[in-house]
Amino acid sequence: MHIPDGFLDAKTAAATGALAVGGLALALRQVRTRLPRRRVPLMGLAAAFVFAAQMLNFPVGGGTSGHLVGGVLAAVLLGPSAAVVVMSAVLIVQCFLFADGGVLALGANVFNMAIVGTVGGYGIYRVARRMVSGLRGLVFASAFAGWCSTVMAALGCTGELAWSRTVSWSVVFPAMANIHMLISLGEALITALVVVGIARARPELVEEGAPPRPSERYGELVGFGVLITLGLALLVSPFVCEWPDGLEKVAATLGFDRKAIEHPLVASPLADYQWPGMKSAVWATALAGAIGTVVVFVLAFVLARVLAPKSKDDAPSPGR
Repeated sequence: MHIPDGFLDAKTAAATGALAVGGLALALRQVRTRLPRRRVPLMGLAAAFVFAAQMLNFPVGGGTSGHLVGGVLAAVLLGPSAAVVVMSAVLIVQCFLFADGGVLALGANVFNMAIVGTVGGYGIYRVARRMVSGLRGLVFASAFAGWCSTVMAALGCTGELAWSRTVSWSVVFPAMANIHMLISLGEALITALVVVGIARARPELVEEGAPPRPSERYGELVGFGVLITLGLALLVSPFVCEWPDGLEKVAATLGFDRKAIEHPLVASPLADYQWPGMKSAVWATALAGAIGTVVVFVLAFVLARVLAPKSKDDAPSPGR
């Protein structure tokens, strides 16, 4: 769903860029006042996992693939504001390091996936969580919110394409909605499975009412999590489905794919998730993925470390 340069006109790029800056500024302010310092490593882990998971495209039929977006998953673990920061860090690294998403369209991508999908999805999660209690409610809320979040982000992208007059709303809306409602099933399943796994191992991270551990640190959890995430980037990402994702498929079907700018406005050292000059495509992708995983972990960790208030170490996690 990463919009490339060329799909949006100047007014749409400017408007979504302003919205993205405003939303990210608000999220950073909330993180500065509410994030417990003991959860700082979790922000790095969440960013690394989302980045690696977004490389793992799965087939959804009709020659189309999808991948986890991850906004709701990050929000369930960290709260919506921290999740916005995590998702923004991932999208910024993808844009400048891998040419995944356009530089001029970065504001739109952040607005759609880091703000609309993440915050909107988390709002739905909170409502759904009240409807069913216990582990069953956690699974239902996570899955349903994950499904809704991807659809919401796709509809944001649809509106931007229509506002840019790239393609008419009446044509692009059914195409984007239909394919992303299908892709969202994968988002729902992966989100629910990860949340259940975390609930079994560390219930205090996801379950309301679980016994608090005010002095608990997450070094061991983060260490193993980073190792698993690096394993996904190194060993799995080179062999994932190579079919186009939902937006790419819709663009090709409706004929506006030719509007994409072929050469990135800013040179990306690992464009298309490939290590330049390496003969083996498998190893080129694996190495690029591993580097990206480390970069987003460090970026999110450093941001959280700088922002988190020193006096809030035992505070409740944001948004809960």
